[in-house]
Amino acid sequence: MTQGIPQQSYGIPQQAPVAPAPETAPAPRKPGRDRYLDLLRSIALVRVVVYHLFGWAWLTVLFPSMGVMFALAGSLMARSLNRPAWGVIRGRVRRLLPPLWAFSAVALTLMFAGGWNPTKNTEDSPTWALLELVNYIIPIGAPPFPWQIGSKSGLLEDTWAVQAAGPLWYLRAYLWFVVASPLLLWAFRRAPWPTLLAPLALTAIVGTGVVTIPGETGNAVTDFAVYGGCWVLGFAHHEGLLAKIPRYVAVSVSSLLMAFGLWWASGHLGADGWDLNDIPLAQATWSFGFVVILLIYSPSWQELPGRLAKWDSLITLSNNRAVTIYLWHNMLIMATVPILDRLYELPFMESERAVAALDSTYLLWMFFLVWPLIGLTIATVGWIEDLAAKRSPRLWPNGTKPRKKHRA
Repeated sequence: MTQGIPQQSYGIPQQAPVAPAPETAPAPRKPGRDRYLDLLRSIALVRVVVYHLFGWAWLTVLFPSMGVMFALAGSLMARSLNRPAWGVIRGRVRRLLPPLWAFSAVALTLMFAGGWNPTKNTEDSPTWALLELVNYIIPIGAPPFPWQIGSKSGLLEDTWAVQAAGPLWYLRAYLWFVVASPLLLWAFRRAPWPTLLAPLALTAIVGTGVVTIPGETGNAVTDFAVYGGCWVLGFAHHEGLLAKIPRYVAVSVSSLLMAFGLWWASGHLGADGWDLNDIPLAQATWSFGFVVILLIYSPSWQELPGRLAKWDSLITLSNNRAVTIYLWHNMLIMATVPILDRLYELPFMESERAVAALDSTYLLWMFFLVWPLIGLTIATVGWIEDLAAKRSPRLWPNGTKPRKKHRA
């Protein structure tokens, strides 16, 4: 139509112009947790418990739990850093420390009651040995513990302190990642690929013997390098970088990286065989590629679909009590032994066949018994996680709402 020439009706009555129908806006996404990430965290926790119970090295290949857990924590940290960094760090540290203090109080009490003196049988000075106990309060380094305490015929195995304190390395690494996250996220947003790949390069240096850093400092640096790539992958997931990469490219490159990890592991097998925890470069590359594939297919569920829905309450519970489960699971595994040993005293256990049957299935009984003990621990001390997060204490936070009682 030529502009400037008015339309004429030519006897046809004109109708009032009809306003276009407004486009239906998509329903806003409800805020809440990503249930896919919650599922991964629950699987990682179960795998950690099973690995520490049975000691199967191949589990580190089947599902690299620590890499997954660091990646999930990195994604949540990136989301939180939309707020002022200092407040985020303070909040993360506050959530971590009270559950640690509860665990440390029990562990140290048992160690001291067993006759442990941290100033003896150590190369450090007495003053420094006592100062190292601070790591049970703030996990900036490795906490001291006796390699043997009590006797093999005692209530607990004489290496129980080593087993109990073993998981604390994760809290140390987590704390340092939290403190470093503002700087890491700043670097990632300016140079994403160098920041993402730098931990793998660092692992190739400090995790292969090219550069050796002695003592616990070396262990801390190695842990930071090995799992730093997974932590930054959490940033990439939150910032949308992974979503921009074609899936076939991401899967192909990740598969090559994982294949390299297995190849490297095959030439550096330790006493435990294919346990990637003992092979830093293999652990770093395998975990990195594995996590990329998990996150590149991330469906971002608001609810668990299909048959997974029946596990909803347990997945919710494990995520709400992840720190409690991780801190206590090793000690609870050892606590199953004196309980199961009482079975040998039952009257029907006098025959050699009955004893042999229990001996051959002992680990399975430990597996079935440790979960009720974990549940009991959640109900006993898990509420400390709520206090640390400034929430009302909950006894069993599995997401189910109590039914309201109706008056007759």
